[in-house]
Amino acid sequence: MSQQDLSSYPPLFVQPSEPARTVEPADSFPPISDESDPLPCIDFQKLNPEEIDKACKDWGMFRLVNHGIPVELTAQLQEQSKNLFSLPFESKQASLQSPMSYFWGTPALTPNGVAITKGFQKVNRVEGIFMILNQLPQMLGDDPMLNSFRSLMEEYGKHMGRLGRCIFEALRKNVGMDPALSQQYLSESTGMFRVYRYLRCSEPNKTEGLGSHTDSTVLSILNQDEVGGLQICKDDRWIEIRPITNTLVVNLGDMFQAMSNDEYKSAKHRVMNKGEERISICYFVFPEDDGVIQSTKYKPFTYKDFRAKVQEDLKTIGFKVGLQRFRAS
Repeated sequence: MSQQDLSSYPPLFVQPSEPARTVEPADSFPPISDESDPLPCIDFQKLNPEEIDKACKDWGMFRLVNHGIPVELTAQLQEQSKNLFSLPFESKQASLQSPMSYFWGTPALTPNGVAITKGFQKVNRVEGIFMILNQLPQMLGDDPMLNSFRSLMEEYGKHMGRLGRCIFEALRKNVGMDPALSQQYLSESTGMFRVYRYLRCSEPNKTEGLGSHTDSTVLSILNQDEVGGLQICKDDRWIEIRPITNTLVVNLGDMFQAMSNDEYKSAKHRVMNKGEERISICYFVFPEDDGVIQSTKYKPFTYKDFRAKVQEDLKTIGFKVGLQRFRAS
C-alpha cells in the first residue's frame, strides 16, 4: 500500500502492530461458502407472504431483487463514497461535520468509535460516515464533493423510505400486527445511514471489520459492493453472503423480533475484512423513541429504553445483551 493510500486511514490502523479485533477462537472456523447463494431471494414487485414469512422465520435476512433503485444511482453513490473515504484522515475529520459525522473503530460507543472496555482496546477495522436522513437538507456548503454526495444520498433515501414502508407493511400483515401501531413502530423520521469503508488487511478473514451482532433496528437495508465479507450466523455456523450486483440485503432487527413476539428473528451477522477495501451503504429505521413496544415475550419498553441499556452494557461489560434484558419473567 502506498503512503498516499495510508494517509486516508485512521492512524491507529497504520501502526506496525495494529490492535485490530480478531475473531474469537470459537468463531475461527471457516465459514460455509455456497456459490448457489443460500440466502432467500424476495422479489419486491411480488412480495409473496409465504416466501417472506419463511425467510424471516428461518434466516431473519433475505436478498431483495427488483427493488427499483436505478443502477446508475448506486454506482454514483459508491464512487462518491470511495472519493470521500480516500481523502486524508485529517480532512475527513475536519470536513465531515454536523449533520454528518465521521467515525472509525466501534461506532456504537463514542463519536470517534474507539471503545475501551476493562483496559482492553477492541477496535473494528472500519471507518464510516453517519447521517440522519431528514437532516441532509441542512448540509449545504461550498464543497462540491459534499454537495454532490448529499444530493445523491437524498435521492437514495427516498428509495429506502419506499422500500422500508412496503416491507414493513408486508411483515406487519404476516404477524397479524394492529395497523394502528404502524406509525409508532416504524418512524421514518428516525431513518439513518451509515456508509462504511472496511479497510484492507494482510490476513483476510481473520480480522473483524464489524463484530458479531444483531441490529437494534426494525429493519436494516444493505447495499454492498462486489468485495464481500458479510456473514450470517445460522444453525451455529457462519455462512458467507456473497455480493450480487443490483441486489440488496434486508435483515430484521431486535425491534421487529420483539414486535413479532419472537415469531421472526433478528439476524446475527458480522463483516470480515478482506485483502481489498469494501464499501457498504446501510439504511437503518427504528420505532419512535417513546412509543411503547407491546409483546407477549417482553416487558413493555420503548426504543429509548432499549438504546440506553445497550449503551450501558457496551460500556460496562463490553458487549450488547439486547432483548434478553427485557424478557418477560
